[in-house]
Amino acid sequence: MFEVLPHVAMLLVLAAFCAGFVDSIAGGGGLIAVPALLLAGASPLETLATNKLQGTFGAATATISYARAGHVRLRDQAGMALVSAGFGAAGAMVAHLVPADVLRIVMPVVLVAVAAFFAFKPGLTDKDRVQRMKPAIFAVTAVPLIAAYDGFFGPGTGSFFMLGFVLLAGYGVLKATAHTKLLNFASNIGSLAIFIPSGATWWAVGFAMASAQVLGSALGSRLAMRAGAKLIKPLLVVTSTGMAARLIWQVWAG
Repeated sequence: MFEVLPHVAMLLVLAAFCAGFVDSIAGGGGLIAVPALLLAGASPLETLATNKLQGTFGAATATISYARAGHVRLRDQAGMALVSAGFGAAGAMVAHLVPADVLRIVMPVVLVAVAAFFAFKPGLTDKDRVQRMKPAIFAVTAVPLIAAYDGFFGPGTGSFFMLGFVLLAGYGVLKATAHTKLLNFASNIGSLAIFIPSGATWWAVGFAMASAQVLGSALGSRLAMRAGAKLIKPLLVVTSTGMAARLIWQVWAG
């Protein structure tokens, strides 16, 4: 039996499909799934735990889709993924030490900056750019910071990984998207491992949403690979701006 009424569960499944579709292309699926869970009556902890459960399946599906198409080599990125998982778990463990109100004030500014970068930066295509940071350095600097952030807060993680891969690692937009989903999947696994013992996860609802996430992610990743930067860039701008607007609204309403 679901933890909510059947019709509410179906709406959550629909929200998860949309979240998986958007997240597989540009990140920001939490912008859809988290408010839906809160509106369904989940507590903040239940929302975070259940969102990590269903989101992990979506990120895994997108990662596999991109890997099969040759946009990311899983073996070559295993070390970076392990770093992401470890710091995702660490971020979840120290979540109570970071004032969420401070993050809610700072993050809209950062997300708007990310959106502006992808909206106005010329020459952002699927071709690789100049590499400003070697992979090993990127793995021990940018990845831990973003993965830890994902563990203790979350909104915008995909946008930050994208920005890092494009600006620092020199990846093209499509390649950056593929690698973002791998590291996002890893950080989800790490933080989920911390949330599970809390007993806050809605398992029935979470797995139902996960099945919809898989479908949405499979569709979204295929579409992203066909359209490339022409689709990813505008959707990334929209989702980053949307997340910023949501966080601003939360601060204002609070």
